[in-house]
Amino acid sequence: MLIVIPELDDEQVENTVTRFQTVINRTGGEAREPNFWGKRRLAYEIDNRADAFYVVMEFTVGERTLVELKRILRVSDDVLRHMIVKLPENYAGGNEAPPEPEPTEEPTEEPRAEESTDADTAATDDIEEESAEPARVSE
Repeated sequence: MLIVIPELDDEQVENTVTRFQTVINRTGGEAREPNFWGKRRLAYEIDNRADAFYVVMEFTVGERTLVELKRILRVSDDVLRHMIVKLPENYAGGNEAPPEPEPTEEPTEEPRAEESTDADTAATDDIEEESAEPARVSE
């Protein structure tokens, strides 16, 4: 997964991803079609940016290519964050974008505080009485 800076337009994001696909293909790897999730809000700000483009790429590479790809991703100015995950052998694919979160309605009433019962108060009093006694040490 790549998180690309939001200042780029869609074409520039595609060019950035194509650059990484070219590295993978030239070094003997196989890059599948990337899945562009579009511009989304970040969970927290990164470099004073609140939004970024999310792209998921599936690829197969050797160990040497993986090391080189990680190095290129680290030094790329267009990529805010990246994550490379090894998928299990029986993975069936499906890197489609997660659904957009639906807006939820705020409750109009504040929840009522539960009333304490006499049994709760008595139990609390017992605990306070036990802790008030000093501990005795026998020698």
